[in-house]
Amino acid sequence: MSSSLAVRPLTPETWPAFAELVEANNGVWGGCWCMGFHVKLGKGRTAAQNRAEKEELVRERRTHAALVFDDERCLGWCQFGSPEELPEIKSKRLYEKSLDVLPDWRITCFFTGKGLRGRGVAHAALGGALTEIATLGGGVVEGYPEETDDRKVAGSFLHTGPMAAFESHGFTRTRAISPHRWVVTLAVGPA
Repeated sequence: MSSSLAVRPLTPETWPAFAELVEANNGVWGGCWCMGFHVKLGKGRTAAQNRAEKEELVRERRTHAALVFDDERCLGWCQFGSPEELPEIKSKRLYEKSLDVLPDWRITCFFTGKGLRGRGVAHAALGGALTEIATLGGGVVEGYPEETDDRKVAGSFLHTGPMAAFESHGFTRTRAISPHRWVVTLAVGPA
């Protein structure tokens, strides 16, 4: 990992750098703008609508992400938030089937810009998200990473994060919710 990487929260002040990275990458997955865990995406939603709604959430401080920077250039991020902020998750039906209690926080997605992978961005972003969660009072944190040990998966497919990144930050596997996706948890104390 580059020693010049720094992590900053997504705020109105860091929005321009976030938006520049998203625009340079086709709106992220064809126009998601990191809204896919806030609302159900699909027919009738446009990239422009996603962008406008994401920017409004940022202005209102109702969305969270740990942005990874190299100097002033945003390289990627890790999105996190409460289940109320991020109600849409992958494998939701199976997740809810064996749900006992909702976590305080969810880690829902990662993104690293094209050509910027392999620099430790996801690892730094997850660490930054955990630091922000501690600053916001801590609590039980869940993630929903993909297990890749027995198969080859393109990095761009792993938008919920690779298992190795979560385990390197101390998360433990709680339960499987698909053949390759797990619920992982970590208790984070307040800062």
